[in-house]
Amino acid sequence: MVYNPLMRLFLLLLAVTAAAQSLPVKWEELTAGDFVQAIRKARNVCVLPIGIIEKHGPHLPLGADLINARYASLHGAEQEYAIVFPEYFHGQIFEAKHEPGTIAYSSRLQLELLQETADEMARNGCKKILIVNGHGGNNSLLPYFAQSQLQSSKDYVVYVYAHPQYPPGRPALRSKTDGHAGESETSHTLVSRPDLVHMDRAASESGADRNRLDLPTGVYTGIWWYARFPNHYAGDGTLGNKELGEFDMKAWSAGVAAAIRAIKADETAPRLQREFFDAAQRPLDTRQ
Repeated sequence: MVYNPLMRLFLLLLAVTAAAQSLPVKWEELTAGDFVQAIRKARNVCVLPIGIIEKHGPHLPLGADLINARYASLHGAEQEYAIVFPEYFHGQIFEAKHEPGTIAYSSRLQLELLQETADEMARNGCKKILIVNGHGGNNSLLPYFAQSQLQSSKDYVVYVYAHPQYPPGRPALRSKTDGHAGESETSHTLVSRPDLVHMDRAASESGADRNRLDLPTGVYTGIWWYARFPNHYAGDGTLGNKELGEFDMKAWSAGVAAAIRAIKADETAPRLQREFFDAAQRPLDTRQ
C-alpha cells in the first residue's frame, strides 16, 4: 500500500469526529480525555438532575424522584448534547424523616454540598449549569440556591428547570388527588424503571388528603405536608399507567432538551451577571 500522509490525516479526522459524535452524556462514563471533548461539544452546558431518597407510597422505590429526573435529563441531553452529572439526592426532605429509608441531610449541608458541587462542575468547564428538579420538597430550596449565587462573584451561571408544561393531548387523569407517588408519578416510574414498581402494593395504604390543619389562606407552617399526607403518599398509585408515563416523560425530556438549547444560546444572563458583580463592588457608583 502506498503511504499517503493526507489520507492518514483524513482517516484520523474521521475517527475523531466519530468519537465526538458518540460521546456519552453521562459524566461518569466519559474518560478524562473524552470529557474535554464533551465539554466543547456541550458548549460548557452541564445538567445536574436532583432527586431525593424518601418513601414513595407503598409501591415505588425510595429513589423514584432521582430515577425520573435523571431519566428525563439523560434523554433530553441525548436530543441536545450536554453532560449529565451522576445521581444526586442531597436535597430537602425533612417532612419524611418518620418514614424508613429517608436520607435527610441538614439544611446547612444541603446548601454547602450543592454549592461545592456547582463550583467543582464549573472548575471542570461547566460554565452554564442546569439543575433539573425531580422532587417537590426542593421547590423552595433550588430557587433560593440560584438566587444565592449573587452573593459572591462567579464565572458560571446556575439555571433551574422545575417541571415541564405538558402539551395538548395529555391523557386525562382519573384521580382527584394526584401528588406524591400518585397516578402521574407512578406512571413516570413505569417508564423509567418498571422493574421497581410494585403495582400490587399500591392500594395497601391510603393516599387521601387528611386535611388536618385549619389555617387562613397565606399562612404557612412546615408541618403542612404531614398534616395532609402522613403516609407520605398523595393520590392513588393504582391508576398509574404506561400511556400517561410515556406522554409525560417524552414531554419532560423534550423540555430539558429545549432548556439546554436555550441555555447554550443564552449570552445575556452571563453578561448581566458579570455586569452585576462588577457594579456590586462599587455600589456608590451606581446611577440613581
